[in-house]
Amino acid sequence: MQVSNPPDSDIAALLARRPRVALVGASDKPARASNSVMRFLLERGFAVVPVNPVLAGRTIHGQPVVATLAEAAPLDMVDVFRRREEAGAVVDEAAALGARAVWLQLDVVDEAAAARARDQGVLVVQDRCPAIEWPRLRVT
Repeated sequence: MQVSNPPDSDIAALLARRPRVALVGASDKPARASNSVMRFLLERGFAVVPVNPVLAGRTIHGQPVVATLAEAAPLDMVDVFRRREEAGAVVDEAAALGARAVWLQLDVVDEAAAARARDQGVLVVQDRCPAIEWPRLRVT
């Protein structure tokens, strides 16, 4: 499957500026990718707001969990840990709420939603993981 992503230089620049991240689909289960990616980002100085309606009011890695993306505002980057069939709605909501970047995790691609977001000036990364891209792109 062909995935439209920005050039590596743009992805590296996004990560290097350490945007504030709303992490949709955050999990308190250590075996889940969203949990380890959240920890990875926090360890590198990112501010991360976990978003999960089931866990709202609790904390993950010391960060209070909110129920909705709107509660995580202001939005800089939205990291989406949702199934591909649910990702488009999150991308649309993130763009409507003013997110500057949206990141869809591994195996999550929605070209139509990505195009809609790009039309609104949002940087969209699909089928990638910041915890993998950080060392691959030698971000410091």
